Amino acid sequence: MNENRMSVGAFFQKYTMVIALVAVVIFFAIATGGNSLMPGSINNLISQNGYVFVLAAGMLLCILTGGNIDLSVGSVVCFTAAVGCVMMASKINMWIAVLAMLAIGLLIGTFQGFWIAKLRVPAFIATLSGMYAFRGFSNVVLGGFRVDITNEQFLILFGGGRECYVPDFIRQWTGTTGKPNLTCLAIGAIAILVYVLMTVRKIMVQRKLNIHQSIPGQVITTVLISGVIGFIVWQLSNLRGFPTVLIWIALVLGIYQYITTKTAMGRHLYAVGGNEKATALSGVKTRNVYWFAYASMGLMAGLAGILTAARAKGIDPVYGEGYEMDAIASCFIGGASAYGGIGKVSGMIIGAVLMGVINQGMNMVGVDSNLQKVVKGLVLLGAVVFDVLSKRQKR
Repeated sequence: MNENRMSVGAFFQKYTMVIALVAVVIFFAIATGGNSLMPGSINNLISQNGYVFVLAAGMLLCILTGGNIDLSVGSVVCFTAAVGCVMMASKINMWIAVLAMLAIGLLIGTFQGFWIAKLRVPAFIATLSGMYAFRGFSNVVLGGFRVDITNEQFLILFGGGRECYVPDFIRQWTGTTGKPNLTCLAIGAIAILVYVLMTVRKIMVQRKLNIHQSIPGQVITTVLISGVIGFIVWQLSNLRGFPTVLIWIALVLGIYQYITTKTAMGRHLYAVGGNEKATALSGVKTRNVYWFAYASMGLMAGLAGILTAARAKGIDPVYGEGYEMDAIASCFIGGASAYGGIGKVSGMIIGAVLMGVINQGMNMVGVDSNLQKVVKGLVLLGAVVFDVLSKRQKR
């Protein structure tokens, strides 16, 4: 009986945020009469939170190094977007502007990584300084006014309008019209198939290595996730298909999943967060790990600047305010430890989706904006308290 209780407890501890996400989705589906699950609502959820997924991926690496964060990313997003918008407004080639935004983000991340990794300036202080400095630079570049983007190719490619969707190549090839979007369905089917095959391979490896994991639990999880993917794909196919921003999100998440699970740098990130001194004694150059994490964060801020500018069709001096908090909250809510060394891309995705669903659901229900901030703060506090209590219980 005790073993069963422990297994049930372990299950709820492992999937707490998944259960919370399901509960929140069901609650808002009932509260909005099902409108929160309509194709338009799902599409808006993805488009409006594209920057959150991108920034949270970079923020996860910073948090893994020991609970460190980057407070400057909102300002860096605004600054990189401001530079790019001004360049395109001056009729400079779109691709040069895009590369400039990415390069500036990377340079800023590398610059801040220098203070943190080499001179051991606390990350909080170094990035707080960057938050103020690059917000000021943004205002200087923009002259205090909004700059609009009229480059249609940029807007379509990075998700800034009604035409920013993957075309239905299958219907174009067959010469048919109408809905659903067959290309969207085909991509979704391939994604589900790949996910199922990866799960099967994982189970086979576990059995080969005699690793005891609950196979029924993994099967149930796979079926549920496949069902969710299928539902989302079906809803999007009945609107206009995949928004282009989803392609960029999937690319970023795929790369960061690979980095954290399949590379030496990924292992070093977890090791530094777990025990930096022991990691250094084992021969790992821990300074380079910090440098990599913050350079990566800067690059993601540059990409988020591109996506933000495309969606807003321009940039204002106030854009990016609070973006860093959305990214940090997504990581912690998704299971990243405030002490470092623990956290997954999959968990971060759940955290980002949960925050997005709460934001959108409260807007649809008509909750006051000030009360929305209170709810988001309580959700974040609850996630961190859960992490702290879990650590204490294990000790």
